[in-house]
Amino acid sequence: MGDVIQLNFAKPVYAEADQQAALAHCFARHRRIGDDVFWLKENAEFLNIHETTGKRLSDGALSAYESFYNDVESRLRFFPQYYRFLLSITLDLEALGFEGSKGGALCAWADKAQLVDAELSDLQRAEAARLLGRGGLVGVHEDTALTSRLHRFISHSATFSLPNKKAAYELTHIVFYLSEYGRRDPEISRSAVRSLMFAGTLALIDENADLLAEVCLALRFARQPVPPAWAAWVQAVGKRFTVSAEASPPIDDYHEFLTCNWLAMATGGESFAQEMSAERMIFKKSHGHHGVLRAMSEYLYNLADKRVDDWGAMRGELEGMIAGDAYAHLLQAEAAYPEFDEFFAYFARAGG
Repeated sequence: MGDVIQLNFAKPVYAEADQQAALAHCFARHRRIGDDVFWLKENAEFLNIHETTGKRLSDGALSAYESFYNDVESRLRFFPQYYRFLLSITLDLEALGFEGSKGGALCAWADKAQLVDAELSDLQRAEAARLLGRGGLVGVHEDTALTSRLHRFISHSATFSLPNKKAAYELTHIVFYLSEYGRRDPEISRSAVRSLMFAGTLALIDENADLLAEVCLALRFARQPVPPAWAAWVQAVGKRFTVSAEASPPIDDYHEFLTCNWLAMATGGESFAQEMSAERMIFKKSHGHHGVLRAMSEYLYNLADKRVDDWGAMRGELEGMIAGDAYAHLLQAEAAYPEFDEFFAYFARAGG
C-alpha cells in the first residue's frame, strides 16, 4: 500500500475592503428596511465596532450609507425617539471617512430639543452625553451625580455573580462609556473589576460568547488583564460561525458574530474571515450547548439548606451530577479565574 498523501489547501484570504463593503451593504440595504429600529441597531453596532477600533471604512462600504446620510436630518426630526442611534451612526460614519460634517449640527438640534431629558436610564443618559460630547457639546450634560451612581452600580459585585443578562450588559456598557471605549482610564474600583470577572465567569459557564466578548473588551478598556482562556474561547466561537447568503428572515446570531469579531479586531487577531457577499446574509453560530449553568443552578436549588458556599466541597458533588463534557467545561471556567471560589460563594446563595 502506498503512502497516504495529505493535501494542505491554503485558507482563502479575503481583502479587507471587500469584506467591509459586503458587510456594509448587507446591513444597510438588505437585512432590514431603514425605518426599522432593528435596522438602526444593527448598523449602529456594525459601525461602532469599526470606529472604536480605529478603523476606516472603504469607499465601497461607505457608499452603502449615502441615502441614509443625505436624509438623516429628516429622520431625526420625525424619529426623535431614536436620536441616540441616529447620532451614533452619523458621527461614526464621519469618523470612518464619510465626507460630511452633519454630526455637530444634529447633536445641537438634539440638545435644543432636550431629548436627553426624556431618558429615565442612567446608562442611556451616559450614552447620550458621550454622543453630544463627540458632536462638540463637551461638558454640557456633565453630571457628577450620575457618574457616581454608575460607579456604585458596577461596584456591587454580588449583582453580577447571578444570572442576569440585562445587568451584565449594562455593566459592560457603563465601562465602555466611562472609558470612552478605551480612550481614557475609567478609574473603576477593584470591586468593579471583580464585577467584570464575575460576569465573565458566568458568561463562560453559560457559553455566551456575545457577553464574554463584551466583558473582555470592557476589561481592556479599563486597562485590566483579560484571562487568556476567555479570549481564546471567544476566538474559537467566532471561527465556527457560518455565514450564508439567503432570503430567510434575519433572525440569527448576528450580534454575537459582531462582538466576537470586535474582540478579534481590538486584539489584532483575524476578524471577519468568512466569505461575505453584498446581499442579505445570515450569521449562525455552532450550537454545542452543554447547559452547565442550568444544571448547576437546578442542583444547588434542590439541595435547599444542604448547599454550602464552599466550592471545594460542592465541586465533588457537582462532578457526579453533571455530564462529563459539561463538567469539563465548568473546570475550564474555574481554571480561567483564580478567585473562582469567591465567585461561587456568591453564586451558591447558601445560608441567610
